[in-house]
Amino acid sequence: MKLFTGLGNPGTDYAGHRHNVGFMAVDRIAADHGFGPWKRGFKGLLSEGRLGGEKVVLFKPDTFMNASGEAVQAAMAFYKLPIADIVVFHDELDLAPGKARVKVGGGHAGHNGLRSIHGHIGDGYTRVRLGIGHPGHKDAVSAYVLHNFAKADHDWLDAVLTGVSDGAQALAEGDAARFMNAVALRLTPQRPKVPRPVTIEAKATPAPEPAPTDAPSALRRLVDRFRG
Repeated sequence: MKLFTGLGNPGTDYAGHRHNVGFMAVDRIAADHGFGPWKRGFKGLLSEGRLGGEKVVLFKPDTFMNASGEAVQAAMAFYKLPIADIVVFHDELDLAPGKARVKVGGGHAGHNGLRSIHGHIGDGYTRVRLGIGHPGHKDAVSAYVLHNFAKADHDWLDAVLTGVSDGAQALAEGDAARFMNAVALRLTPQRPKVPRPVTIEAKATPAPEPAPTDAPSALRRLVDRFRG
């Protein structure tokens, strides 16, 4: 069993924010894979379903970003899951928009949601880093992440979320490479293969052989006849 946790802030005021792309990811998985209705529990919202042969609980902490670890710890304890079965989807400033990466362990890089999770359960969980780009200066980060995605972002954002959903089963099965391939295919679709033209060589029709030059013509034969 896996616990797929999306990070974000609860409430409609935050729903479209860049900081909420983790919520968006688990929402897309739930919708595309027929998960059950969202229910309250463990200081958050959860939805149960299956991805292939793996049971998965989708989870959205309701504690606000800075206290995400409290909710993750409560759900993890209830389901008696090891840290290796926890997957966290979150926004990543250090990745360009439209990029995604899978990482196990490591630091929180100043992300308050990850910082909270680190403090409650450790750092050995899997994280899916969803790139949102950087505003260019650290003083602008807070306003940037707590602001809706621009209209110009909607195409690549939809492609990333669709790719995450496409690869969700692979991720549940622990196949990070196949998951990343599913995301990449949505961002850079393969071009359809164009069949190579078939060249048919036409055989030349042989020219008729010329009549022998020493054969008498009809006129010559007629003249010889009268002379005889």
